Amino acid sequence: MDKMGELRRTNMCGELNKDHIGREVVLMGWVQKRRSLGGLIFADLRDVTGLIQIVFDADVNKEAFEKAENLRSEYVIAINGKVFERQSKNLEMATGEIEVYAEELKILDTAETPPIYIKDNDDVSEQMRLKFRYLDLRKPSMQKNLLMRSKTSKVIRDFLYDNGFNEIETPFLAKPTPEGARDYLVPSRISTGNFYALPQSPQIYKQLLMVSGMNRYFQIVRCFRDEDLRANRQPEFTQVDIEMSFVDAEDVMAINERLIQKIFKEVKNIDIKLPLRRMPYNEAMDKYGCDKPDLRFGYELKNITGVFKSSAFNAFKSVYENGGLIKCIKIDGASEDYSKKGISKLEKFVKSHGAKGLAWFKYENGEFDSPIAKFLGEGEINELMSLLDVKEKDIVFIVADNESAVNTALSALRTEIAKERNLIDNDVFELVWITEFPLFEYSEEEDRYVAKHHPFTSPVDEDIDKLESSPGEVRAKAYDIVINGDEIGGGSIRITNRELQNRMFKALGFTEEEALRKFGYLLEAFKYGVPPHGGIAYGLDRFMMLLTGADSIKDVIAFPKTQSASCLMTESPSQVSEKQLDELKITLNE
Repeated sequence: MDKMGELRRTNMCGELNKDHIGREVVLMGWVQKRRSLGGLIFADLRDVTGLIQIVFDADVNKEAFEKAENLRSEYVIAINGKVFERQSKNLEMATGEIEVYAEELKILDTAETPPIYIKDNDDVSEQMRLKFRYLDLRKPSMQKNLLMRSKTSKVIRDFLYDNGFNEIETPFLAKPTPEGARDYLVPSRISTGNFYALPQSPQIYKQLLMVSGMNRYFQIVRCFRDEDLRANRQPEFTQVDIEMSFVDAEDVMAINERLIQKIFKEVKNIDIKLPLRRMPYNEAMDKYGCDKPDLRFGYELKNITGVFKSSAFNAFKSVYENGGLIKCIKIDGASEDYSKKGISKLEKFVKSHGAKGLAWFKYENGEFDSPIAKFLGEGEINELMSLLDVKEKDIVFIVADNESAVNTALSALRTEIAKERNLIDNDVFELVWITEFPLFEYSEEEDRYVAKHHPFTSPVDEDIDKLESSPGEVRAKAYDIVINGDEIGGGSIRITNRELQNRMFKALGFTEEEALRKFGYLLEAFKYGVPPHGGIAYGLDRFMMLLTGADSIKDVIAFPKTQSASCLMTESPSQVSEKQLDELKITLNE
């Protein structure tokens, strides 16, 4: 095997074009594939920028030609040669109008046959992709995603530096937090029996930075949550963390709109018009059944509960009398597209999302057609037709249940129908701020109110008096940025008054002693002059999935974990030695 010798790379493979014809270049990379045609050997050479065709011709250099006969896929090589215009052009390749005739070849390393193909759309299992991640990352699509992620991080940093923000690191070894997801705990060897926690967020630290007078802070930071994983969650994730002093919610949203606009322009060359739309939480829930609506298509939900207040149809009447909800989706002119089999499929779909069933009606040939028609009075039918502005060949789907079940099921159904009808354009980006969130949500599991966002979110001024009497009615100075049905980031204006913060803790069920034990250092800081402040945090992984169009969050993370929070490549988590456990004074309970 040859050493690299005197060769020094002059160019990357993918940057060559017709302007380089006639130039001598030195290229280095991996052999994608090799083809032999008698007196000529062709090899596609690949690096992170793309592919270029290399030609080994015995008449140009016999020694290089003979070496090239031994080349195999994924060999690492260096070549010195001259750029020529290709006689047989390949316009599917970015460099398909040129090729390089090699005058010197050095084989820098050989390679065994890879266990997975180094090409996009190879249909290999996710398990194999993650086990051999370093090979999976050689694929052009994966490298493109990571390069876009790198560019996005630079755009974010440049914008924030230009707007007076300071990048400040906060600790990874922190105090365990009692709210939200479970912490990853780190035992202390020096302080036996005590534990650090890896941060779920730098939330308190960035607030303390505002107390310290840093004015504008940001950090692109790793965070950790020990929670059950879903398709687009990872135990460790990257957050773009931002905090600002002497601001209100509009100030925070305004500068972040400009940041988002800059990202879309620089990374996707898409112009985003400002200001972005604002939508109160209650409106989002009413019209779309969720607080992260996809606005690329219509199908707003309609509340028809009042139609059935005196109904003889017991299934709907009981929902009304028990304070439930009856809502529907109207699909214009689509009645012929939904057979009984198709409707049955949708019924199974809404049941899988928590609904008890799915009612429906069609309007065809001037007739109201529905399995529930016999249970409805003429007045109810006429009111439905008028309220929903039903026209010929419309079909309406109805769910009746408690509020949560109805909104969850119809929100999912709305998106499912849009997918079935090919109404979702992945080249379109619809952005909206969701505002005026509830400050609290009731947890049936814990039998108490918990913070909708976190315990440091400020209530709306006019709702402060309801903290003790009607916590479920208190609105928060909180805002989420939603893009195409995904929450990309969220933030709030923070509580800066010690007394109000104590009232918040009390509303969450903390005793004064608990609050001091868990957050005493924050409350202590509040004694010494706190500026009004607020901020936001973006989930960079989820944002990158949206920007790249990837199907999975794993496709925009270099080394992701599996659904069971394990790394197949490094085989972690793993057991540790008895010596390490002894040093930490830890005994495993078998």
